[in-house]
Amino acid sequence: MTFRRTSALTGAAALMIACGCRQEMYDQPRYEPLEKSGFYADARASRPYVEGTVPRGALDGPVAPPPPGGSAPPAVLATTLPMPLTRELLARGRERFEIFCTPCHDRTGSGRGMVVRRGYRQPPSYHIDRLRDAPVGHFYDVMTRGLGAMPDYAQQIPPEDRWAIAAYVKALQLSQRATIAELPPEDRTRVETGRRETGVETGDRPRFSATPPPAGELRENRGLSPEPGH
Repeated sequence: MTFRRTSALTGAAALMIACGCRQEMYDQPRYEPLEKSGFYADARASRPYVEGTVPRGALDGPVAPPPPGGSAPPAVLATTLPMPLTRELLARGRERFEIFCTPCHDRTGSGRGMVVRRGYRQPPSYHIDRLRDAPVGHFYDVMTRGLGAMPDYAQQIPPEDRWAIAAYVKALQLSQRATIAELPPEDRTRVETGRRETGVETGDRPRFSATPPPAGELRENRGLSPEPGH
């Protein structure tokens, strides 16, 4: 009887130890980024790149280190695109912009995207003077390194798509400030005809406000579903 009891207790203890040592598939026996290592002399699990090697794919090229708490100085920002400005480039930029940027910046660039209406910090409108006068390289730089509350998107968006988005942002800015006189004759006629038919006042005002919405218009609900009755 004592032997059976001892065997049962031993078996139960072994089972408990086995359950305690079980390792889930998502928790692989590997080093996490920047984890301490007892194997290497410098105690760093993340190893430096092998000298003389480069990663595969497109490279960003030299990027100036960001100053403390600010974006890159204007002197190091590109003022022109590194590729031809084409309709296809702008179409690609619009597609990528609507995927990655509209949740915060919305489709017009006014900074009233869905997550902002749910309580997230509002970004500045693309249509304020400071950003309207910023070079195209500023938007590429912010996507590459982040700025303020905006994280970098270097991992999600490859360099060529970042340039396409930056080009589309500049086109979006231009579209909100273009005057009737800057349009081709056929487009000018179509716009003026549409304004007369809809009763919209003529003039060269921007379509979207560059000022933030009143605080009362920001929704407090931070969930993903609309509030009942809305």
